[in-house]
This record gives sequence, structure tokens and C-alpha cells, in this order.
Amino acid sequence: MAKKLTCKQCDEKKPTCTNCRQHAVICDYATESAAPSRPSRRQYRFKQSKYENQRDSPTTDTSVRLFSPGPTPPPPLESISLADLHLFHHFVTSTASTVTDGQDPKHLWDIHVPQWGFAFPSILHLILAFSALDLAHQHPALRTQYLDQADAHFTFGVRSVTTVLASLNEDNCQYIYISAVLICLVYFGHGPRTGEFLVFSETGQAEWLVLMRGVKSILESRHAEIFSGVLAPEALEGEAQVSEELAEELERHKGRIRDVQLLIRGEMSDPAIKEMYDSALECLQNTFDEVYRMRAAGKQGVNLMHLVIGWLYRLSERFVGWLEAKDPLALAVLAYWAILLKYMQSSWLMTGWHEHVLAGIQASLPEEHRSWIRWPVECIFGDRQPVIAELS
Repeated sequence: MAKKLTCKQCDEKKPTCTNCRQHAVICDYATESAAPSRPSRRQYRFKQSKYENQRDSPTTDTSVRLFSPGPTPPPPLESISLADLHLFHHFVTSTASTVTDGQDPKHLWDIHVPQWGFAFPSILHLILAFSALDLAHQHPALRTQYLDQADAHFTFGVRSVTTVLASLNEDNCQYIYISAVLICLVYFGHGPRTGEFLVFSETGQAEWLVLMRGVKSILESRHAEIFSGVLAPEALEGEAQVSEELAEELERHKGRIRDVQLLIRGEMSDPAIKEMYDSALECLQNTFDEVYRMRAAGKQGVNLMHLVIGWLYRLSERFVGWLEAKDPLALAVLAYWAILLKYMQSSWLMTGWHEHVLAGIQASLPEEHRSWIRWPVECIFGDRQPVIAELS
């Protein structure tokens, strides 16, 4: 039988005793000290959730509601509902492993990040949002219920991290960075959104691009402090030998990229612009090399995230501006990058993104320029003809 905690075991430190602080619970002693005239009964407890009695209603709605006002966000989790406890349990036992494809020797996502959530509420709400999206993907009949939960927690998670961005320091930078990463993962987990293609959109600034710039800003401010401790990079393993079949496939991709490079050099007379495109295309070829080495080692899905998204991260702001303006040559380059998204389809996070991004590129290109992306279209759609809706 577990030994009961008695008053003798409480060191009565103020404002919170050591035991309560270590277990991340509200300290009855602290409450009594602050308000001695009122009996203290505050503890973590189960409460009724509006989601528990909600009628199940399947839906085919795939719209992302990340940036709408959305439902009223839940309060800080001093009380936790059974519905939220279910989301938390699902995250630590299932969803966390999908972030790393089950390869997380430091237990960052199933142990450390959930623990950080008790010190930094944004993380806790964002992992609950992420877990709800995973459950929505697994249980289509309950999609509406889980999306409502995801939206509520996402709204509160974003609001709470936004309030501390101005006070980014060495003590909270890892928490803020993980919050930003979770926001990006939630965006992918919601699935493709009509009119939004990661780095360009039908109108205005692309939503995901705003998120990526936020992560970039955080990293540039506190890179050394962020990638320390449990977030320190793993030592690189030996490179896997790429099979002859994969090597031939890789060379076909790189040959087509070099063709685009020659095309652009012929189209552009400004040396600075040529250099901008050359840099992006050389980096893209290197990314293909790295992705194929990972594939040769049997790693796909989310294992490729840092490589594939890393190419976008390293693009110059000038090139990104051309993508946002839907410049035909810049979009053609992006189409070849979209091929890499195909190799991430084993992850529920990335389902359909390769087709969505390429369809958006094709719809944005004038008819006379669509021949430039014939190879990406063949790689992603094969014999199927993508549905191209002209963008406004």
C-alpha cells in the first residue's frame, strides 16, 4: 500500500511546498496561507466537459479553422475534464510517436514535452489540440467533435504563447520553440486548406509562411540555448548505401532539376537573380540527396520533415517574395520541391499535401508555362489528371 502523505511530509515552504511543486499540483498549504478564512479544497479534479454529451455527427468538412475566432477557449487546466484527460492520454501513448515515427530515444515527445506543458500552459493546450486532430483522423465519424476540441485548445495555446513572445529569454526559449513547432504541426494535421499552399495563397500572405517565419525568428534569437539539453541534436549515424534502383531514380530527378536551372539561366539576364535561382536549385539537389539517403535507410514520413521543410526555411526572403507573388519561374522550382512531399505520405500529418501544393502551383501558372512542371506532375499524379481550378 502506498504510504499516505501526512503533514509531517510537507515542508511547508512558501508559496508552494516541495512535494506539490514536484508533482505539478495546486498546493493546499499555499491556498490556506493566502486565504486562511476559507477552507482550501482546490485540487486537480475531473469536471464535466461539453464534448462528453455531444452527439456524434460525421462530416466531410476539411476546412482549417486555425485563424478564425473559433469557440471560446477553455480555461487554464486547473481542472481537467475526462475529454481532455482522454486527449492527454492519447498524446503520450500514441500521437507523440507519430512526430518521430517511433524513434525518440530521449523521450522528448512522450515524456519531456508533456511535462513542460505543466510549466508552460501553451504547450499543454497545443498537445491536446494535436491529439484531437490525430483522433479526428483515426475516427472520421467523430471528426466534428474532435475538431471542436482541437480548435478550442489551439486558440488558447496560440493566445498564451503570443503573450510571452516579447519576453523570450534563456529560461523560456525551449518552451516557446516547442510551442511554435506544435503550432506548425497542428497546421499540417488539419490537412490541406483550399487556397492555401504553404508558401503562397490565393489572396494575401500564406498562413503557414507566417508560422515558419515565427519559428525562424525564435531560432535566430536563441539558437544555442534552444538546442541544448534534451533538444541537443543527435549524433549523425553512418550513411546508408543508396541502392542502384534508388540511385537511378535520384539521378532522374536531379537531371530534371538541372534542366530547369538551364531554362532559368536562359530566361534571366540579371546576375543577382540568376544567383538567387542557382542557390535555391543547388540546395534543392542537395536536399534530394539527403532525402534519398534517408529513404535508403528505411526512413520516410516525418523522418524527412527537417530535410524537406528545411529547404523552405533556407530560402532567401527575396525568393520567398517571388513565390508569394506567384512568379512562374519561382513556382516551377517549388513544383520540383513538392515531389519530396510524396515521400512523407506515410505520416498522417502529410496526407494529401503533395497533390494539394502541386495542384495550386499548376492552377497559378499561365497555360504557356505549365510544360515547365511536366515532370513533377508526372511524378505526383501519374496518369491521373489533376483537377485545376483557376485561382482568382
